Amino acid sequence: MPVDIRIRFGRAIRRIREEQEINQEEAAERCGLHRTYYSGIERGVRNVSLLNIERVAKGLKTPLPELFGRL
Repeated sequence: MPVDIRIRFGRAIRRIREEQEINQEEAAERCGLHRTYYSGIERGVRNVSLLNIERVAKGLKTPLPELFGRL
């Protein structure tokens, strides 16, 4: 059975964040999201809206196509 899209998305943004050598709190701040909400995204427990996906991409300075290409 394929891994849930929420988990794959969370893993992708975690890899990007780790490549940038920032912690979750810094990433959340850059994205304009609460740190617990951001943590939930990385853990795959949040069903993220398109607006927040765009905020994450901008906050991590990663184009949307590249972000989704990592899934």
